Amino acid sequence: MFDSEFLKQLEYLSLLSKRMFKGQLLAQRRTMQTGGGIEFADHREYISGDDLRYLDWNVYARHGDLLLKRFQEEEDLHVYVLLDASASMDRSDGDGGVNKFMLARQIAASLSYIALADLDRVSILSYDDRLRATMPLMRGKNQVLSLLRFLEGLQCGGNQTNLQGVVGQFVERAPRTGLAIVISDLYDQKGFREGIDRLRYARFEPHVIQIHTPGEASPSFLGDMELVDCESGVEKKVTVTERKLRQYKQLFETFLADIETYCRNHGLSHTRATTDVPFDAVLLRMMRNAAVG
Repeated sequence: MFDSEFLKQLEYLSLLSKRMFKGQLLAQRRTMQTGGGIEFADHREYISGDDLRYLDWNVYARHGDLLLKRFQEEEDLHVYVLLDASASMDRSDGDGGVNKFMLARQIAASLSYIALADLDRVSILSYDDRLRATMPLMRGKNQVLSLLRFLEGLQCGGNQTNLQGVVGQFVERAPRTGLAIVISDLYDQKGFREGIDRLRYARFEPHVIQIHTPGEASPSFLGDMELVDCESGVEKKVTVTERKLRQYKQLFETFLADIETYCRNHGLSHTRATTDVPFDAVLLRMMRNAAVG
């Protein structure tokens, strides 16, 4: 699943992110303790709004670079990846492309690698109707193989999706707040809003990455069908006509627009990805949006 070529792409994305993110996504919640402490650790790029007292003026005088001093007691960012592993994620259009869960894990690996390379702490939690598997917080690029092994070992399952209940479990366990990246198709029987709202109310910063297949948005089959809900197992016989296909497509478009409107109204980062688009293209789009924002 994660070969040497994938690792090369991760390194490329990590290097590119340092130029494109500019603190807008994976580094925008730095602690106000930057510049505090006793023992100097390293520098990081100046972000608009940072305290100018902690600029390294010697570096600026020599090279013209705006860098802030970081000290050992500065707290790093906590990045939590909530990865939907419900049965609906184990789906593809059957055209040889990746399924949703594969793409979700590739995106999770990429974002986690970028965070680890920036010395942030990362945890990955898979869920369906409850938390299923948790990778504890880790730090540093030397942890990437453990992270990839954890992701490779995950499987889809469960007969329900319940983000609200999962977030309740997560909030009780998390040692501190930070970024909470939700990667899901958002096919949640109880709706996704309550779960995201709970993250916001608990002072986490949610980022929503929504995944679906092209066929889910625009199916092409016609005639008599027996449809089976892959999570609940409910079966239903229907006759699919051109009219019903148009109605379905309109409902799906409304579903997508509703998610976008919710995220926009609450100032949340939202990225929609389809399984016919490579993971690195999805990440590049996120970076460009963050850099513009």
